[in-house]
Amino acid sequence: MENKYKNIFFLGIGGIGMSAIAQYFYVNDYKVAGYDKYQSDNCKRLEKIGIDIHYDDDTNLIPNVYKNSSETLIVYTPAIPEDSAELAYFKTHSFKILKRAAVLGMISQNKTSIAIAGTHGKTSVSAITSWILSNTQDSCSAFLGGVSKNFGSNLYINSTSDNIVVEADEYDRSFLHLTPSTAIITSIEADHLDIYNNFSTLQQAFIEFASKIKSKGNLILHKSINPALFQSLERKINIYTYGLNDQNCDFNLKNISYKNGHCYFDIETPNEVIKNLKYQIGGKHNLENALAATAASLINDTDTKTLRNSLESFAGVIRRFDIKIKTADIIYIDDYAHHPDEIKAFINAVSEIYPNKKITAIFQPHLFSRTKDFYKEFAASLSDCHELILLPIYPAREKPIAGISSETIYKYTTIKNKHLCSKTELIPLLIKLKPELIVTMGAGNIDQLVEPIRKEFAQ
Repeated sequence: MENKYKNIFFLGIGGIGMSAIAQYFYVNDYKVAGYDKYQSDNCKRLEKIGIDIHYDDDTNLIPNVYKNSSETLIVYTPAIPEDSAELAYFKTHSFKILKRAAVLGMISQNKTSIAIAGTHGKTSVSAITSWILSNTQDSCSAFLGGVSKNFGSNLYINSTSDNIVVEADEYDRSFLHLTPSTAIITSIEADHLDIYNNFSTLQQAFIEFASKIKSKGNLILHKSINPALFQSLERKINIYTYGLNDQNCDFNLKNISYKNGHCYFDIETPNEVIKNLKYQIGGKHNLENALAATAASLINDTDTKTLRNSLESFAGVIRRFDIKIKTADIIYIDDYAHHPDEIKAFINAVSEIYPNKKITAIFQPHLFSRTKDFYKEFAASLSDCHELILLPIYPAREKPIAGISSETIYKYTTIKNKHLCSKTELIPLLIKLKPELIVTMGAGNIDQLVEPIRKEFAQ
């Protein structure tokens, strides 16, 4: 970061990635302030430590100290609309303006960085990896796309450590700003087609991301990804694969069993078999996430004892298979799943762990464009539950698309018991349905409903 900047102003400061960077600069003695459209929990956490945030897009609300272009850096998220008055002000007055991803790249470029990429699973793998490494002698810092329950934050800082764990976001090609020492790719599935137009272009972006890995670094691939895609990099880096019950993988998780609400398994590595590991979070995709983190940690010299203790004590991430209620009468689990594959994996995991429970699923679609691209796939994945409630689409950065709504998904679901419902109608409907296992899913503001649902059914 250029030393001339004393002040950092964030446009979209409440975003999960933005709020971590804002907090990082604040604890490193920069003046930090920002704007966001909503007062999210992330904003409340920042305000609590002393960061000034306003919620109207009004240049008069920008504190004067941040109106000096020679001393203030502007950081923005692509979610900020082009017609933003404050963004226009900073452009007109010749401020240095950087995307969040570019700033994260600058922070991590001189570190031994572990970057986790993939169209799903990034946040969980990042949180597990950072928790494991934080318990090693060398420790780490971490910028997470969710709030780790172990850290109580989406940011973990160890100023003496050279290691840094970051999420590598494919949206808007953000991950191309990173130069990792180790990279994980958890999945390459069709997503963000509003940016990439087609799957081939998306896949090419992941190949370009892998090419950013430093010489003699490491690339760790889920078994669903063909290593041949990266064969041009084989002389530059080490390539590993991971998967469940697959002896062809370099890291293989096997012998899965459940006992007293915990999961047990063995992991085969290129060097040894680590037996009877204990983990709190079941389900195939959650175990794959733990395996990816294990691979990255072992490749970066974590000892077996630390790995074992860290996996057993990992508490999870808020909004990632986040169990809010677990009683004899009712179970409630919240998850960030917002892509058809994520939804299918999540519902399958819930069914696997609670095979005798009827699942009432509440889903808020995220983005009109994603709904347009995948409404049939959403319908198929959501039809795996027993009762479905669809909330209106959360638009985020987008304008409505004619003919695209939650009803577009609704019409293609094959489930008998289904409902279209507003946010205000949700809890009365749930009370009427008397569910035994509730799941909420989505990447929009459905998180605002989690605590009201928990309070209603935890009584």
